[in-house]
Amino acid sequence: MNQRLAALLLVASAALAGCATPPQPPLAMKAEMLSSKARVGVAMSPLPKVDTRFPGADCLLCLAAASVANNSMTNHVQALKADELLELKLEVAELLKGKGLEPRVIDEPIELKKLPEVDAKPGFARRDFAALKAKYGVDKLFFIDVTAVGVWRNYASYIPVAEPKATVQGAGYVIDLNTGAYDWYAPIAIFKAGAGRWDEPPAFPGLTNAYYQAIEAAKDTVTGPLAN
Repeated sequence: MNQRLAALLLVASAALAGCATPPQPPLAMKAEMLSSKARVGVAMSPLPKVDTRFPGADCLLCLAAASVANNSMTNHVQALKADELLELKLEVAELLKGKGLEPRVIDEPIELKKLPEVDAKPGFARRDFAALKAKYGVDKLFFIDVTAVGVWRNYASYIPVAEPKATVQGAGYVIDLNTGAYDWYAPIAIFKAGAGRWDEPPAFPGLTNAYYQAIEAAKDTVTGPLAN
């Protein structure tokens, strides 16, 4: 319990600290991305742990109350798998091949926090990916960044204000490694409520179904521009 509360406090502290950077708006895939003969790498960030979060329960006692009240749900959610998200790299690579490109799948996950930050204007990556050009022998990088997967339930201090929702969050984008510009950018912000009752331990069938629907919706967000 103490470890979980510490983790939740870190999430809350990070959300409250400093001024938020304006989000990158969606950017349609540039036509030249699919018509060029550029070498394209396909990579992914490390997949986060499948877990629950309780936005709005932002004090220590609030987090403790939310954690205890939802303990059965949390235990179930943490046992769920997210393997289908790991298959995204291969699915994207196959779709790129169908467009006449010869993608390179990068096996190891790329940790964004290890890349240098840059003060970029909208339309450009806020991390410096340039070193990956020579490392992997690619000109562009199709990157899948999943930052959260699991179930979130909104709180107002001690009080739940909504039913839990399955979520997958992050972004998919293509970066020109020569310029740092985005050739495509799609935020991933999927929230799915379970059909019918959600509070049915220990299997939580409605919420579990919503979880896998959220994963499919996230995959569609990433592959959609290539599937047409």
